Amino acid sequence: MQKMMKKKEALIPKTMWLPLFFTLAANTLAYYGSRLLTADRVHYNLTNSLDERIPFVPWTVSIYLGCYLFWIVNYVIGCRQERARAFRFLGADLAAKLVCLLCFLVFPTTNTRPVVEGVDVWAQAMRFLYEMDAADNLFPSIHCLTSTFCYLAVRGNERVPRWYRLTSLVITAAICVSTLTTRQHVLIDVAGGIALAVGSYVFVEKSGFRSWYAGAIENLERRGLLSVRK
Repeated sequence: MQKMMKKKEALIPKTMWLPLFFTLAANTLAYYGSRLLTADRVHYNLTNSLDERIPFVPWTVSIYLGCYLFWIVNYVIGCRQERARAFRFLGADLAAKLVCLLCFLVFPTTNTRPVVEGVDVWAQAMRFLYEMDAADNLFPSIHCLTSTFCYLAVRGNERVPRWYRLTSLVITAAICVSTLTTRQHVLIDVAGGIALAVGSYVFVEKSGFRSWYAGAIENLERRGLLSVRK
């Protein structure tokens, strides 16, 4: 049992615990916290004629909801990279989630969802999704943003088999498509999420934010706020 616990603890390096917590906190603040301030405001519908031509495909809700396992696996991989790459990954994610928060507060969005007919498993799953997830906080798509980060986490990682890197790209593309075929997002939401992920990944490296962020975490470690085993 002790050996099993040690393996679980080693799954994510201790030095990544705090930045990972900041990432999760920023995601929660952006997606759920912003709703508290925008609930009574006008929400803009960015649906265009191209979006209306995309078919509604209820079974793709399995891809939309199944993405969470993909996210967990690839974020663990991202945290287990060489330190500089891991901080670039989580630093970019943090910066992107803060931009999402700003977008959700400044420009609230919504869309028009279809009436779900039928009683089959996919129709019921779609109704469950719509009841669970309000039609707001759509631009940029956090689903597409996070999935793109999952691919970026493995894209240049030679420790990850090539087949899994390619599989991650396919899964990321499938998730982005599923946000459209479930009518959870529109095209501009998807483009915004992908662009923000890629842009943030470049920004944190070019701007020096990655080095600053790693230094800030190290400073917290030295102050005893995080015990790290080298």
